[in-house]
Amino acid sequence: MVKLRLKRCGRKQAVYRIVAIDVRFRREGRDLRKVGFYDPIKNQTYLNVPAILYFLEKGAQPTETVQDILKKAEILK
Repeated sequence: MVKLRLKRCGRKQAVYRIVAIDVRFRREGRDLRKVGFYDPIKNQTYLNVPAILYFLEKGAQPTETVQDILKKAEILK
């Protein structure tokens, strides 16, 4: 099963990539594809909408946090 989840990138400041990843891999493990970027401190997001929609159509499940980000961006209703 594939999930859309956050993968931490920043060492001192929390900066995250939104990735499509197999649930058997750990959070910092090998991802299938990078589909976005999220900075909670500056409140910035970058989303690759076609890639996100592709994975959602294939049955990927977003985590709660990613689902909130997608709702704010009006990708999910």
